[in-house]
Amino acid sequence: MPDTNRPVLPPSWSDLPFFSSDWPALWERLQSLPDWQPEPENIFRALDLTPRSKVRVVILGQDPYPTPGRATGLAFSFPSGQTPRDSLRNILTEVESDTGQVRSSGDLSGWARQGVLLLNACLTVPLGQANGHKSLGWAPLVQQILQATASDGPRAFLLWGLPAQKLCRGLDRKGHLFVETPHPSPLSAYRGFFGSRPFSQINRWLTAQNEPTIDWSA
Repeated sequence: MPDTNRPVLPPSWSDLPFFSSDWPALWERLQSLPDWQPEPENIFRALDLTPRSKVRVVILGQDPYPTPGRATGLAFSFPSGQTPRDSLRNILTEVESDTGQVRSSGDLSGWARQGVLLLNACLTVPLGQANGHKSLGWAPLVQQILQATASDGPRAFLLWGLPAQKLCRGLDRKGHLFVETPHPSPLSAYRGFFGSRPFSQINRWLTAQNEPTIDWSA
């Protein structure tokens, strides 16, 4: 990966302790590693598109797609113009079954702009090696984001699979909605993800909070 300037911090999140204490050293480590994604300018894309004050829903993924050119900085999202596959295809199938809303695009930036924080537990990945940066040092940032989000007011947390659920075990659940199901991957989607109707659950909860619902087709 060619050397570039350190990515600009997302303004509404930049006061998290991670950015002053951990980020400079982590960035140096990243610069010494070959062949990873997303591009530096997209590492914090989820935080850029969903400012802290706008978060209403958190969807927590594992890490960016390791397939070259597929990581976007948004959990589960595909680049615009690419046909959704694997977990995302199952997610969109459940969106249609649950809400009747049909979408063919795998670009989920429209969700992010409505207040859905599409956060991965690890923000970078080596090409071709899923979860290869698990121990690189992203965990403190993700925990700080989750804690900050939960402390800001009622939020809906959509947690697919045990790893995402474990990351949120320490959060105070009072006032929040936690929707926990198996992961939408092809290996586990038929074990309880399909038919779980998470998207309508979230919209009903948002309505009860006097919040606008999410247009899952956007």
